[in-house]
Amino acid sequence: MAVQEVQAVHLESDAFLVCLNHALSTEKEEVTGLCIEEVDTFRIVHIHSVIILRCSDKRKDQVEISPEKLPAASTEAERLAELTGHPAQKSSEYERIEIPIHIVPHVTIGKVCLESAVELPQIRCQEEQDAYRGIHSLTHLDSVTKIHNGSVFTKNLCSQMSAVRGPLLQWLEDRLEQNQQHLQDLQQEKEELLQELSSLH
Repeated sequence: MAVQEVQAVHLESDAFLVCLNHALSTEKEEVTGLCIEEVDTFRIVHIHSVIILRCSDKRKDQVEISPEKLPAASTEAERLAELTGHPAQKSSEYERIEIPIHIVPHVTIGKVCLESAVELPQIRCQEEQDAYRGIHSLTHLDSVTKIHNGSVFTKNLCSQMSAVRGPLLQWLEDRLEQNQQHLQDLQQEKEELLQELSSLH
């Protein structure tokens, strides 16, 4: 089977924001996620949703996902495909090529992207807790080291709050402001149309 070359990638802006927020949620470790996409007849990939995956191994230069998480991610992708009406596609043949990527403006935040953005702080917090528990359970550590590790854990959680939840809240506040402005515009248009309608009678 011949692999067809992709011509371009169109990444919806809400999916891009989830990816960007995920990438900026850590300074030193790799992150991983699953892009939900479809390929049109012109071989353009349209990425409309993102699922954030939890890493089983936290390293600076490597991302590992536990084997039991992969089927769960695939099942979630299929569920989201049904929810969004975009068919799930599976492919195992990859070839590295350079293609243009376009960020496509999106008027609303998709349900899947919103869920992923909301899950990101929980996932990052759980990863930090797992790392802390792994170190804290070591019996040979002295009290000063344990206190230091607790301080590092607290600092990391605060960094997560700043890096992830701050932009998420700002994003939601901006969206609320846009929605309120759009609602005002629609109400104004409604009043103008009602006045125009009444003048016709």
